[in-house]
Amino acid sequence: MDLNSELKRVNSIIDIELKNKLKDKDIYQKRIVEAIDYSLFTGGKRLRPIMAIKSYELFKDNIEEILPYAMAIEMIHTYSLIHDDLPSMDNDDFRRGKPTSHKVFGEAMAILAGDGLLNLAFETMADHIDKNAKTLEDYKRYTRAFKEISKYSGIYGMIGGQVVDLLATHSTTSEEKLLFMYETKTAALIRSALVSGAIIGDASDIEIEAMRNFGLNLGLAYQIRDDILDINKDKSIKKLTYLSFHNLDRAKIAVEEYSNRAMDSLKELSNRKIDFFVALTGDLMSRNK
Repeated sequence: MDLNSELKRVNSIIDIELKNKLKDKDIYQKRIVEAIDYSLFTGGKRLRPIMAIKSYELFKDNIEEILPYAMAIEMIHTYSLIHDDLPSMDNDDFRRGKPTSHKVFGEAMAILAGDGLLNLAFETMADHIDKNAKTLEDYKRYTRAFKEISKYSGIYGMIGGQVVDLLATHSTTSEEKLLFMYETKTAALIRSALVSGAIIGDASDIEIEAMRNFGLNLGLAYQIRDDILDINKDKSIKKLTYLSFHNLDRAKIAVEEYSNRAMDSLKELSNRKIDFFVALTGDLMSRNK
């Protein structure tokens, strides 16, 4: 399949939906809408919402059903980036080549923009449940996906991973703790996307768990690949990464091992059209930026 064309196609759908969600700016609080809009449209790859939609498409065709959850995941991801960049966190001045939110709008407005995105994510999902759960089975699927996204973005997921990252030092952090941080901070939202897509798509429990395992191993491989790509920059700031414990060759082997485990999970979906995820895995693990 033409992976790049498919990524662009789904990305454009997500962009349209997000723009429609924030189209009303002529309001008293328009400054926060402008701040949210600024961070949502800085050239992100939309990988997580794309994964949610493509996971759903393994089981169903009408993507209108998954779009609110895909948008919510992108909102949560964007809020986490805004807050990660703050002076009290990573203190970054640029993201994707553009000044970070707090550099453009000020620290207070950046905090509120992140808070607003997180809240809007749950508003978006709750609104979909309220308006579209016509049967008890609908309600169960939608609320189950809502719960999964909540869990993976909370203190036992992405936020928990950020806490470990903030407290991590070379002297107190083991490889086991580092991998836990990667599992929660990086893989959690990937898993939320894949699992929620499968749940809304009415997949079987076995298929849902296959997507969950796929997301875990894809996320770990993705993060270690990032460590490899950023090796020189990370060394200069003495950042704790997988390469703090292993040499470059071992890190490359780890990427391959976790990628293979991800592919093994996909094999449990052999009766589904998994070619997109096969191609995506290969592309993410061979990327050079």
